[in-house]
Amino acid sequence: MQLALSAIGRDRPGIVAAVSEVLLDNDGNVEDSTMAILRGHFTMMLIVSVPDEVEPGRLRARLDEVRERLGLEALTLSEIQDVGPAPEPIPSHILSVYGVDHPGILHAVSSGLAEQGVNITDLTTRVIEGEEGAPVYAMMLEVAVPAQTDVGSLERALARVRGEQDVELSFRELERDIL
Repeated sequence: MQLALSAIGRDRPGIVAAVSEVLLDNDGNVEDSTMAILRGHFTMMLIVSVPDEVEPGRLRARLDEVRERLGLEALTLSEIQDVGPAPEPIPSHILSVYGVDHPGILHAVSSGLAEQGVNITDLTTRVIEGEEGAPVYAMMLEVAVPAQTDVGSLERALARVRGEQDVELSFRELERDIL
């Protein structure tokens, strides 16, 4: 059985250890994860597989004990359907966005990409202090541009977003490391 687990709480040592201990006690295997500190809160999203005989209610109860003990704001566990052997989109380009912070930048960029059939595979945002103390919105995206996408059309869509949102954009091919 596959489960999605997400948690958020004030950052402190031991959150990953406590959650992973409960998973290990239930023969759980973390198959995919992302974890980060966002504004002083530790966040985690996990895709976990557990044997079919594991009772989700019992697992959820043990995780609730962890949530209470560590003072986490939220911890959720949901069963998900196995997506099967279909390949995940492979990131092909990097998009960087910088501009004076204001509502709508994320929506404009993600909508412009979606209109072109581009899949976002990874996205990180931060608000940082810029020159003269003005908050600067910084966004880094890894995207999967389908082979049939007209890159010129995509670049024109991004130029439109740049003008409408008054941001700087950098769009380039992702360099592949060969191990």
